[in-house]
Formats: sequence, C-alpha cells, structure tokens
Amino acid sequence: MMRASATTTAELALVPMTMGDVDAVHALECSVFPQPWSRANFSDSLAAGYDAWLLRDAAGELAGYFVLMYALDEAHLLDVAVAGKRHGTGLGRRLLDTLCARARQMGAESVLLEVRPSNERALAVYRRFGFAEIGRRKGYYPAHEGKREDAIVMRLAL
Repeated sequence: MMRASATTTAELALVPMTMGDVDAVHALECSVFPQPWSRANFSDSLAAGYDAWLLRDAAGELAGYFVLMYALDEAHLLDVAVAGKRHGTGLGRRLLDTLCARARQMGAESVLLEVRPSNERALAVYRRFGFAEIGRRKGYYPAHEGKREDAIVMRLAL
C-alpha cells in the first residue's frame, strides 16, 4: 500500500551533499537504520570525494540520499536511505534510477552493494530493480549484543 507524502517525487530536487548537510543526513540515517553510519562516515566520504547526493523538497526537507564510490569500471553503493515517512512512495526507486545514471556517467559498467539479510524491505526493492545476489560476506555488519550479521552482495549490470 502506498502512503501519501507531503510532496510528490517530481517536486524533489537532487543536490550534491556537502559538509553542511552531514548533521541532517546523519539524523535521517539514525531514524531508519538500527546500526547507522556515524557522522564521521559521511564526513570522510565527502572528504574522499565520493559521489554523494540528496533529494530535498521545496521547503528544504531531506527526503533521501545516496553515497557512491567508484573503482575502475564499478560503482559501489555505500549508503542509500529514504526518510521513513516517505517509504512506499517510489522514492527508493527514484534514488536507484538516479545513482545508476550517475554511475553510467562516470563510466561504471555495474553497481555493487551489500545489504543485511534482515533488511527485507531493501532486499525486495533491490531485487525488483534488477540487482542479483552474487555472494555473501560472513559477519560483515555489526548487530545487537556484539553479534555480527552477514551481508548479501548484489550486483546490477548497467
């Protein structure tokens, strides 16, 4: 069931992420992930020159973001998130469309990502988009109570 959002995805602007955005991005990250990236992860990604973009509505509210890293002919999706109140509105697909277009512009032939097996919503989105599982990384993610969770490695040919 699609939830109504305050604005349609067409009314959102894609803008580059800057150091001034880190607090808002980190807040969104913390609101949607049980084991979020730190502020330093975002700052370090920007300092390293990774391809980081935001979607903002007309009022400037952060709707989503992604961070891509390039290596030779591959793009690695490091992080992507949609604001919780916008889940189910097609914004995840729009972010994937956008990051794939960016990756193609940068000469990438494929996009790689890791996702937690417990993140069923993201897995479903990635599979519908065309990503295929190509492997697993054992104990890749930190989990609750000092435990670790595997990562499903997925790839999409561009």
